[in-house]
This record gives sequence, structure tokens and C-alpha cells, in this order.
Amino acid sequence: MDIKKQFIRYVSQNMLGMLGMSLYILADTYFISKAVGADGITALNLVLPVYNLIFAIGAMIGVGSAIRFVIERNKKNPEAESYFFHALLWAGIISLIFIAAGIFYPDQVIRLMGGDEQIIATGRSYTRIFMTFAPLFMWNHICNAFVRNDGSPMIAMMATLFSSLFNIVFDYILMFPFGMDMPGAALATALSPVVGILICQLHFRSKKCTVSFLPVIPSLKRLIFSCQVGVSAFVGEISSGVITTAFNLIILRLAGNTGVAAYGVVANISLVAVALFNGISQGSQPLLSSFYGQADKKALEKVIGLSLRTAAVTAVCIYAVIYLWSEPIAGIFNQEHNEELAAMARFGLKLYFIGFFFAGINIVGTGILSAVESVKWAFTASISRGFVMILLSAFTMSAAWGMTGIWLAFPAAEFITMGMTFAGVWGFFSKVNLVGKSL
Repeated sequence: MDIKKQFIRYVSQNMLGMLGMSLYILADTYFISKAVGADGITALNLVLPVYNLIFAIGAMIGVGSAIRFVIERNKKNPEAESYFFHALLWAGIISLIFIAAGIFYPDQVIRLMGGDEQIIATGRSYTRIFMTFAPLFMWNHICNAFVRNDGSPMIAMMATLFSSLFNIVFDYILMFPFGMDMPGAALATALSPVVGILICQLHFRSKKCTVSFLPVIPSLKRLIFSCQVGVSAFVGEISSGVITTAFNLIILRLAGNTGVAAYGVVANISLVAVALFNGISQGSQPLLSSFYGQADKKALEKVIGLSLRTAAVTAVCIYAVIYLWSEPIAGIFNQEHNEELAAMARFGLKLYFIGFFFAGINIVGTGILSAVESVKWAFTASISRGFVMILLSAFTMSAAWGMTGIWLAFPAAEFITMGMTFAGVWGFFSKVNLVGKSL
């Protein structure tokens, strides 16, 4: 198949799948706002970073192991067969920490994230349920990554979309006809990855499948080897959680629970944008890793160029939608018609989303660097955008300009990080004699 057609096939299907994944978080937010009100949104927003962390670990292990699987398979390395089982095993081991915390310490988790006694009472059951199901979230991410990298992006997309559809439908059923409120939302979310894992079995049980379920002893060295190239996927998921945690703590001081609820609206809408860029990144990754393993420089050049251009066009489209329809978008999650919340959210959306002109390049760029084993630059850019620059920007800019500084901290951090991303991609181009051709 022509490279451009392959790119469109992989990226479009993965963007659609990632979009579906983000929509069920929006469904949670919408139904919770309708059933519980602003306290429910605040509780959800405070524990969302823990959910991001679970997903991020699953993404790092899954995407990293799947990249190593493709590269080692193209190099005819027999160890490629053991990466799938090894990823599932380590995800299960790590998830025990979340299970224990969810069962025994849900109140402490919410309090640690900044919740007061009222918010703890609202979010306790939600936190306990979704943390107990941590291994399913991780295993779903791993199965999806291996299915996609083994040449079945359509099944990977179907798994993501149908698990998201399940969550949205059962959100409504459990919260309203069954009257379960927050526990209902948590249970619908917790069971949705089962649907994704079952659909992935369509590929694993097909003759087309080259992924082996080969039992091996857990190796910390191999886990680290896989996670080195999965770090951009980790940061792609965790950065939303880190940003949300830091912003929640600052906003609680500046504007109280109403400010956190307003930021919850902005943060949840931003998950859709992040999902689209993650779709471009993860959709192009199997092609990049395959062509890199085959040492096909010309094909690499074309896929890298297509990825960066797609990110730029997507950023323009996203900001146009936010700028033109910020009021109705903010109103979706303001079921109590709180005018103060609505005004904060509208203003925040227009400033915060400027950052996606730069974040799109960073998300896709770090994905490119990971796929071609440029570990140092992928790690540097990922850590900058996910931790260092965003935290520095949030604390300094909020001290200088209050809530306006909070909204502008994300664009500032992504803009600075974009220089590191371009330096890494340029360095890779130089190494393979492709300077200037795709940029």
C-alpha cells in the first residue's frame, strides 16, 4: 500500500479511537454535573489525575513494549515473542498498588489531591471503584497497542470506540434509571475496558496475528528497556494529570471550588484535543517503527512530514471550534447555570487552548522520537512539557496574573518545549541525512 494511504488508514482510525476514549470522560463529567452538580465535577476533577496515572503507566508499558516488539521482530530477534506477556505481567504487578490504595485509603487519596470533607464524601465511592479496576485499564491499553502495531488498526479502533460507547450508555443507565449517582459513573467506567479487551481478541485469535502469549519471568531490565521508548506515551497521558493537580491546588487558593469546577470544564474539553494528537502520534508510530527497523529512510521522511503537518492542521481546527463556540461548550457542563463558573470557563477556554498550537507539535514530535529510538530527546521534551515547564509556568504566572496567568501557563510551557522537540527531530534528521526535507 502507498505510504500516504497507510498513514491515513492508521492515523484516522487511531484518532477516531482516541477521540472515543476521551468522550467517555466527557460523558462522566456531563452526567455527574447533571446528577450531582458542581461538587461532583470538583470531586471528579480532583481524582482525575490518579486515573491519568493509571492510564499513563498502561500506555508507557503497552506502547513501549509494542514498539520494541515491532523493531525486534523486523530485526528477526526471537525475544520479540515475549514482549506481550511481559507487558501484561508487569501491569498486573504495578496495579496492585492502586488496588490497595483504592480499597483502604480512598479518603486519603482525595484529601491528598486537595479535597475538603464535603468533596471527600462526594467522591469516595467513585475513587474506590475505579482504582480497584486499575489492572483492566492497563491491560486494555496494552492489548490495544499490540493489536495496532501488529497490523490491525481497525480492530484497535473498534475496541476503543465500543468500550467508550459502553461507558457512555451505562453511565446513563446506572446513574439515572438505577439512581446510583457517582458509584454508577465509576462502575460504568471501570467495566468499559473489559469490552475493549474482548474485542482485541478478534485479532489475537485470528490467523493474521503474529503476537505470541509466551510466559516469561518478569525482568526489571526489560521493563525499563521498553519504557524508555514508551515515555512519550506516558507523558502524553500523565501530563494532563500533573497539570490538573498543580492547577487545582493553585486555583483552590485563588478562586475556591467554583474555580476548580471551571477548570474542570476546561481540563475535560482539553482531553479531547490531547486525544486527537495522541491519535496522530500513536497512529503513525507503527509505520515509523517498522520503517526504522527496515532502515527505509525515504519512507521515514514521508511519514514524519505527514505527521507534523497533520498536527498543525488539527491544532488550527481545534482552536477555531473553541473560539467560535466557547459559550455553548462551557454550558454543557454547567447544569446549575452558575454564571460565575460559566464566565471563568469561557475565558479560560480561549486562553488555554492557544497552547495546542504548540502542544500538538510536542505530542506528535515526542512520539516520532520514541518510535525511532531517539530516547534522550524524547525523554527531555516529554519531561519538560509534562512536568518541569508546566509547573514552573503555573506557579510563576499565577503569582503574577492570578487566574489569567493560570490559563496562559499551558501555552507558555508548550511553546518553550516546542524548541526542544524541534531540536530532537532536527538531530534525528541530521543523523540520517534528511535535514530540511520534511520540515
